[in-house]
Amino acid sequence: MTERIWRGCAIPDDRLYDVERHVWVRFEEQDAVLGMTDVAQTIGGKIVHVAWKAPGRVVARGRPLAVIESAKWVGPFPSPLTGEIVATNEAAFARDVLIANRDPYGEGWLVRLRPTQLDEERGALLDGETAFERYRELIDAEQINCFRCAD
Repeated sequence: MTERIWRGCAIPDDRLYDVERHVWVRFEEQDAVLGMTDVAQTIGGKIVHVAWKAPGRVVARGRPLAVIESAKWVGPFPSPLTGEIVATNEAAFARDVLIANRDPYGEGWLVRLRPTQLDEERGALLDGETAFERYRELIDAEQINCFRCAD
């Protein structure tokens, strides 16, 4: 995986991004695997709890797939696409609630979604290079320095 790094914040090239919602998207066959970006996990701080929406539920773009509670913040994990929740990573978070703080682009994924309006919505997602440029502006403006939780 090739990634671009700015002030410690990694943005892998092999994903698409909803920068406004701080969500990454990786397509696997007909599903989209979703997670929070490195910038999101840094801004939010250490995660303490995640309340999950149940698999089988259909969620509209922009609506919450989960509610994340961190040491600094409580808020939604918004869907970048309309679709049906196929699976959550609840079991991994039960074993290690900090998994998204440690590995936001790998084991710390949150939801697997089956998009239902992909043709209409895919254009709103940014490629890694474009997302990196947008994040670089935000990182500089907000003086963000990304870090990951250590074991």
